[in-house]
Amino acid sequence: MTDHPILDSRYSWIRLAITLVIAVFANVGMWAVIVVMPSIQAEFGIDRAGASVPYVLTMVGFAVGNFAIGRAVDRFGVSKSLIGAAVLSAVSYGLAALSPSVAILSLVHFFLGFGTAVGFGPLIADISLWFQKRRGIAVGIAASGNYLSGAIWPMLLSGVQSDFGWRGVFVALGVISVVAIVPLALLLRPRVPMEALAAQQRAADAKQGAAPFKPVVLMWVLGIAGVGCCVAMSMPQVHIVSFCVDLGFGPAVGAEMLALMLLGGVVSRLISGLVADQLGGLITLLIGSVLQCMALFLFLPFDGLVPLYLVSAAFGLAQGGIVPAYALVVREYMPANEAGSRVGFVMMATIMGMALGEWMSGWIYDVSGSYGLAFINGIVWNALNIAILVSILMRVRGGPRPVAA
Repeated sequence: MTDHPILDSRYSWIRLAITLVIAVFANVGMWAVIVVMPSIQAEFGIDRAGASVPYVLTMVGFAVGNFAIGRAVDRFGVSKSLIGAAVLSAVSYGLAALSPSVAILSLVHFFLGFGTAVGFGPLIADISLWFQKRRGIAVGIAASGNYLSGAIWPMLLSGVQSDFGWRGVFVALGVISVVAIVPLALLLRPRVPMEALAAQQRAADAKQGAAPFKPVVLMWVLGIAGVGCCVAMSMPQVHIVSFCVDLGFGPAVGAEMLALMLLGGVVSRLISGLVADQLGGLITLLIGSVLQCMALFLFLPFDGLVPLYLVSAAFGLAQGGIVPAYALVVREYMPANEAGSRVGFVMMATIMGMALGEWMSGWIYDVSGSYGLAFINGIVWNALNIAILVSILMRVRGGPRPVAA
């Protein structure tokens, strides 16, 4: 038997709805610094690469937090992990608002990113344990909270920044972190029954005859692929506001393009979840990576207002389902009772790719004076990602592999 009555149940869907709302609030720390980056650059009189450092450390903290908090979820449950992370985020927001220099601001952003991480990989890993047949769409919905957060909050925070400055943005978010997340986290106290974990493990064992590598090796290979795809992904997502400022459109237009991009990503994640339930995580991941590479090429010939809106939407639709698909591949081939740490590791690798790509794009801009070469750099990394995924798929199609850890 590979089923359990709690899996894909009414409670599972209610839990998913709560998870989505938490993710919208928890993930704002990943996007806030993008909105305030031009203001930070102006206040401290630094170049574009220097202004990118707080975001880079946010993503480093976000990456480490996905792995560390993922392990905490395996041990203590998602509810306690959420509450601890919300308190850490609130303190970090307060310290960021008081930062007298970009160096201190950057250091604080590491801890802010660490706390923010609870809204991504750990939540995805937790909700994946409550679904079997509809795991793909469930993970897609949970992961959409990250993009919904990016689509909603930059627009709201732009108004706060206009009235109270970038420091006021961080004060407001510190209050929101505790008031919104802690009560919702208490609703997720029930943990998945051991019998349901055993049922999922039997389902995974049935698939592992076709595993392309031993689980630990596959985890590292997926991590390397994740770095490649997210170096590419970071260029439009992180620099679109600054890109629009350079073109003379202003930060508000950039925030609108980011919101459009991320709303497209939400649609992509939902569609990819449905596709993954039919085709599996690996093929879904490859499809998304190819589409992302194609969309990146569209940024090269266009710099007009309307074309950039269209290209931003196309990019969001292309790449949104990529990162959740990594989690699905992990869950298809690795032990259910290690979901938090295994998913967290791969999520950590993808986010490190985002941080690396964001810094590289800023550095390339400072050296070349434009973002053209930065887009090309992203395309090259995306090609590396596609090559790795194709090689994994060929091993899967080539027949069974030994799967001992």
